[in-house]
Amino acid sequence: MRNPHETMYIYETHMHTSPVSACACSSPAEQARSYKDRGYAGIIVTDHFVNGNSGCPRKLPWNKKMEFFASGYEKAKKEGGPLGLDVFFGWEYNIHGTEFLTYGLSLDFLMAHPEIESMTAARYSAFIRGEGGYIAQAHPYRDGFWIANPLPVEPRLIDGVEVYNAGQPASVNAQAYEFARLHNLPMQAGSDSHHTDIPFTSGIALPKKAESIFDIIAAIKTKQAELIVPR
Repeated sequence: MRNPHETMYIYETHMHTSPVSACACSSPAEQARSYKDRGYAGIIVTDHFVNGNSGCPRKLPWNKKMEFFASGYEKAKKEGGPLGLDVFFGWEYNIHGTEFLTYGLSLDFLMAHPEIESMTAARYSAFIRGEGGYIAQAHPYRDGFWIANPLPVEPRLIDGVEVYNAGQPASVNAQAYEFARLHNLPMQAGSDSHHTDIPFTSGIALPKKAESIFDIIAAIKTKQAELIVPR
């Protein structure tokens, strides 16, 4: 049992900024300030990748696409850094509506691999993990007209599962939790915030401050991350 007086560091694992994510309404700076005001130690900016619900013009050359894509992270970091908010780089990758939170790789990596824009789940998993990245399936069981298959992917293809997503019904989160439990997969929670007007308060809590995103990944993988699940 955790000591109630122990300092915990809260991190957002899933959030979006405008205009990089077409569905987001708040700027990177607004999001950074909002998270800092709510007591977060850090955030992982996971804007929709250019093959998903992205605000990126489709006709841009690859390097310009990646510059646009990374701008949400870079602006959030510029705002959050002086405030004492750690800002980490990630993305939400889309395959026919099935989405994967991806951490641990850089903009330079993306710049060097335009082929990443169109991959199957198996190919994406092998490629990202082979390069040292981490993949968690976001909101499995979420249904929608744009989602070809709402079921989870094969457990072997992912490192973790988002078992609580603040934007999803309790029934969807319950199914995700049971899937992760059944397959003994690491679990994580996230707000999936698209704008500051909805005060989602989710993520993970760590007993030590993360010095890099790899500390967050390690805590999730070793099941030492406490899930922040609002009542």
